[in-house]
Amino acid sequence: MASFKQTTIREPQSVKGSALHTGSDVTLTVKPAAANTGYVFKRIDLPDEPTVTAHIDNVKHVERATTLGEGNVKIHTVEHLLSAFRGLGIDNALIEIDANEPPIGDGSGKLFVEMLEKAGKQELDANVIEYELAEPVRVTGRDGGYIIAWPSDRFEVSCTNANHLGKHTQYRTWNPETGNYTKDIAQARTFVFYEEVQPLMEKGLIKGGSLENAVVIRGDAILSREPLRYEDEFVRHKILDVIGDLCLFPARLKAHIYAVKPSHALNVELARELYKQYKQRQAQRMPFEHVPMGEGGMDTADIMKVLPHRFPFLLVDRILGFEGNTKAVGQKAVTMNEPFFPGHFPGHPVMPGVLQVEAMAQVASILLSRATGVSGKIGYFMSADKVKWRKPVLPGDTLIIEVELTKSRGKIARAAGVCRVKNEIVSEAELMFGIIDA
Repeated sequence: MASFKQTTIREPQSVKGSALHTGSDVTLTVKPAAANTGYVFKRIDLPDEPTVTAHIDNVKHVERATTLGEGNVKIHTVEHLLSAFRGLGIDNALIEIDANEPPIGDGSGKLFVEMLEKAGKQELDANVIEYELAEPVRVTGRDGGYIIAWPSDRFEVSCTNANHLGKHTQYRTWNPETGNYTKDIAQARTFVFYEEVQPLMEKGLIKGGSLENAVVIRGDAILSREPLRYEDEFVRHKILDVIGDLCLFPARLKAHIYAVKPSHALNVELARELYKQYKQRQAQRMPFEHVPMGEGGMDTADIMKVLPHRFPFLLVDRILGFEGNTKAVGQKAVTMNEPFFPGHFPGHPVMPGVLQVEAMAQVASILLSRATGVSGKIGYFMSADKVKWRKPVLPGDTLIIEVELTKSRGKIARAAGVCRVKNEIVSEAELMFGIIDA
């Protein structure tokens, strides 16, 4: 199948409303983001405006909603917004929020779809990352519910609440190729059983809940401010939740999802099991299989003609390839013989994070020399922003260093870099250089 490009939104847009579980007023703003960013929440109501990435590793709670968190920072009830992003084919966005939960709107994805359609969609210069299952994955809940991901050539969801809703048991299959998310799924509202309302209120979970943003089921009766929007609105909302929760898996899935009595707990557990399979497959591959080799390449001798660095401070073994004059991919084989290991965590050798940033800077300097086309110049490292170290780098790892030149004008240049091991990001940073005579 031909590859297709990642997307983000074209321009910022905001929505305001009340949060379901806290009842507080909230303003949410979506902004464009670079390729491979995914969905990043920023709590602008907190000091330093911390961020939380929508990733399966960051799931904290799954009772009645999906809650993300990093450290003490949490974002509740993210599934409807994430579902809208994926349903409209938007891969990357920065989400600024001044509370700990998005507005609930009318209990569906309608509020977010309308916002994202106003924002528009913009294509990015990077291919969508897809994952096709190696084998089926199944998880089972305590109440007899289960969810299965089956290998397929496209994403599809088949869902039912059999033996759960009595008279209101429903079934539907939906996929984005033949369906329309805005018309078919987005307007389906959340629902709750009448018997569950009081326990949820006692737990303080639905302070902002009302018949304006949920459908209440009492026996065979439906309590709602308006008639059902679809004859099978309940199962459509379950599909909405499945789509949103599976956004926590870090790639677009090519799988047929079969869900019986699904819940946020089941959806998230499936995403977690899929991620385990994904990581195992990545670990079994050759270290460079995911790297777009592009054009050219340099060995150590070529690198030393460009950089003044020498052992033990030359931290790039090879340049695997370039993409034009804006991107480069380098490689560093991390061995037990590295001179920094005897003194850095003796007995538990870990590559210093600052040296990973230096490796990015060295690849960026090579790229800068190629982009400017001027010999005798070199980029002096001036600053590093948004530095994050995500996982330790150990002896035996192969560090893949990916750098993109984001600005080169006059005597100043900027670049964004990431280091990967087995296709997982271990560190990242935004770098600034001053261009001077070598």
